[in-house]
Amino acid sequence: MTWEQLLSLKRQGDTSKRLRIEQDDTRLGFEVDYDRIIFSSAFRSLQDKTQVIPLSKTDFVHTRLTHSLEVSVVGRSIGRLVGKKIIEKYPHLSAVHGYHMNDFGAIVAAAALAHDIGNPPFGHSGEKAIGEYFSIGKGQQFKDKLMPKQWQDLIDFEGNANGFSVLTSTRPGIEGSLRLSYATLGAFTKYPKESLPKKPTKNISDKKYGFFQSDAAFFKEVAEELGMISNKSGEDIGYERHPLAFLVEAADDICYTIIDFEDGINLGLVSEDFALEYLIKLVKDTIDAAKYQTLTTKEDRISYLRALAIGNLINDAVRVFVENEEAILQGKFHFALTDKSKYKAQMDDIIKLSVKNIYQSREVIEKELSGYQIINTLLDKFITAFNNNHEGKATNYDKLLLKILPEKHHLEKENLYDRLLHICHYISMLTDGKAVELFKIVSA
Repeated sequence: MTWEQLLSLKRQGDTSKRLRIEQDDTRLGFEVDYDRIIFSSAFRSLQDKTQVIPLSKTDFVHTRLTHSLEVSVVGRSIGRLVGKKIIEKYPHLSAVHGYHMNDFGAIVAAAALAHDIGNPPFGHSGEKAIGEYFSIGKGQQFKDKLMPKQWQDLIDFEGNANGFSVLTSTRPGIEGSLRLSYATLGAFTKYPKESLPKKPTKNISDKKYGFFQSDAAFFKEVAEELGMISNKSGEDIGYERHPLAFLVEAADDICYTIIDFEDGINLGLVSEDFALEYLIKLVKDTIDAAKYQTLTTKEDRISYLRALAIGNLINDAVRVFVENEEAILQGKFHFALTDKSKYKAQMDDIIKLSVKNIYQSREVIEKELSGYQIINTLLDKFITAFNNNHEGKATNYDKLLLKILPEKHHLEKENLYDRLLHICHYISMLTDGKAVELFKIVSA
C-alpha cells in the first residue's frame, strides 16, 4: 500500500479524484468528515447509549458519546504524532501532494469519533441479543430463506458493520450517506472483511467483520480506491487493514482500558488502593512524585495518573506503529498496536480487574439481562409486523405497531434479507431510553 492512495479525499458519488493540494487550508478536507459526523443524528443518539454502566444516571459515568469524544481526542494525538514521522520519512507527501501531519490527525479523529456509531442499545450485549434472536430465538425460521452470508450477518450482528451502513448507506430508511472521505472510511473499518468465511486466524483484522452484504459492493470500491491489499480469493471480499485503522483501534483500546477503569473507581467498584497500584505501574517512569504528593483528593490523584497513563500509552502506540510501518504497508502486521506495547502486561492487569469488578458487576449484569428481553421483544414484534404487512396479511395490531416507526422507515422491502436488516438497523439505532420506552408500549 502507498500513502498517496491511502490518503484519498475521494467521497461517495465523486466522479473524479480530489487532491489535497487543492484544499482550502482554513478547513482541511478531512476535517469536514469530523464535522459531518458530529452533526449527525446517529452520533447524537450516543449520548443515551451504554458505555459500561447501562442506563446509569450517574453524571460522571461515560456514555458512548463521551467515550467516542475521548477516543477521538486520543486518536487525533496519535494520528498527528504518526503523521509527523511519516511526512519526515516521505517528504514528497508534503512537497508534491500537499499533505501534512494534521491530515493524519484529522482522519484518525473522524474515524475514532464514529467508531461506535453503529452500536445497538445496551452495549455489546445488544449485539449479542440481536444475533441470538436469529441463531437460537424465533428468528431461526428465516435461516433457510437466506444466503449463507446474509444469514451470518444476522446471527453475528456486528456494530462495526452497522456503523459502516450508518456512515455510507444511500438506502432509504437510513439517515443517508455522510459522504465521508474514503481515507476516513478505510481508517474506520477495523475488520475489512465479510461475515464469511469465518475461519480461525491470528490476524487481528479477521476477528470480526466490517460490512453487511448490502454494503459489500461499495466497500470493495472504497478498498480498491485506497489500494488496500486483498487477502481473499474467488468471490469473497476481504482486505488487509488501512494502516490508520490500527491507530483508531489503539485510541479505543487506550480509552476503554484506562477510562472504564476510572469509571469503576468513581462508582466504588474498584478500591482506590487497587487503582493507584495498577495505574502507578503504568506511569512509574514519568510520574512527578512531588506534584503527586500535593494532591489531596482521590479524584485528583486518579485524574493525574489517568492523564499520565494515557500519555504514555499514546507515545508507545506511536513507537510500535512507526517501527512496524513497512510491515503494515505490506499487509504483514497482524496485531493490535497495544499487543506489542511495552505496557501490555500492565494493561492486561487493568482489563482483568475491570472484567471482574466492573463488567461483571451486579448492576451491569442486571441491566444487560433487561436489554436482552427488550431487544428480543422489539425485534419479534416489528419483524412480524413488517413481514405480515409485506405479505398482505397484517393484523390491526401490526398496522398500529408500524405507525410507531418513524416516517423514514415506512418502506417497501421486497427482499427478506433487506426487511430483516432494516428492522435490525432500526432497533440498533434506538437509544437505551427509547428502547425501554418502546418495550413498555408494546408489552402493555
